[in-house]
Amino acid sequence: MAINTEALSVRYRAESVDLNGKRLLITNFRNTEQEKDLSEPPNCGGVGRIRHFRRTSSNSNWPPNPLPIDPACKALGLRSTDMIRAQVFQNAACNWRCWYCFVPFDLLSANPDHSEWMSPAILIARYLDQPNPPPMIDLTGGQPDLIPEWVPWMMAELKNRGLDRQVYLWSDDNLSNDYFWRYLSETDIELIATYPNYGRVCCFKGFNAESFAFNTRAEPALFDQQFELMKKLLTLGIDLYSYATFTAPSRDGIEEDMRCFVDRLQMLDENLPLRTVPLQIQKFTPVKQRLNSATADALQNQQIAIEAWVQELETRFSSEKRASNIADIPLRKGRVSHLTH
Repeated sequence: MAINTEALSVRYRAESVDLNGKRLLITNFRNTEQEKDLSEPPNCGGVGRIRHFRRTSSNSNWPPNPLPIDPACKALGLRSTDMIRAQVFQNAACNWRCWYCFVPFDLLSANPDHSEWMSPAILIARYLDQPNPPPMIDLTGGQPDLIPEWVPWMMAELKNRGLDRQVYLWSDDNLSNDYFWRYLSETDIELIATYPNYGRVCCFKGFNAESFAFNTRAEPALFDQQFELMKKLLTLGIDLYSYATFTAPSRDGIEEDMRCFVDRLQMLDENLPLRTVPLQIQKFTPVKQRLNSATADALQNQQIAIEAWVQELETRFSSEKRASNIADIPLRKGRVSHLTH
């Protein structure tokens, strides 16, 4: 049975945000399956964790991941590095169930046993009340955009404390709903669009409708919706990036489907593929429990897909462009009428 994304979004939003109190449900990592995968113990009273974003993975065949390292370093005026520490806060709900998610599913259902009601003021206070706070705060999930107010709330709190130029704010979006436009005011959107030290990454869950539905358990038609939502975000002037996951149930036609996927990215913006980073799916503790013959095949098929992705970028962009800092790649914002490779 496919997930009813709209119904689940409505339910989890209602269960995980207190608009009057400006609070939302934040995961408490203590005594959870996810805690086993953390490189450091949970912090901020259990509702935070430190993440080390690294440019390179253990798989030398996989392209490096410059996100969010390069955007953060550029915004904060830091020297280039291959690792950056981030303070992570994780909202306690998600409207999809990606089999490869490193978050246990019981932490994605607004579960009161593993979450706390927190305000941005308390989150920032706990972030500051630690030795050597990281230079970046990462708002992740779950699906943060079930509560799109979270981002402008955090921005306002950082500005009130005079930290908007000192701390880089990064947030995730799985492109599953239009809540950004449905619930945010024009003032909120203006704050997000003009906030100096903010970057947003949107994740395409697959490279065709089949891989999308296999990965998320959502309706295949919502694969197309991801592009529509990304197109709207691109008009706002936000410092915007993409992730993509390439696990797929079948290896048939991967090369052609990848060509179409990159075409569609370029129809949004000619340079968007250069701001898109494929994520290598790895076997975190919760993932191991979900493995079966189909998911094992999908892990193998992502290797074929990444080779097709690399080939597409080599065909379309010069080596100089492909070597550029991802944060320096310009977005022209708007549909291109002719794809020039």
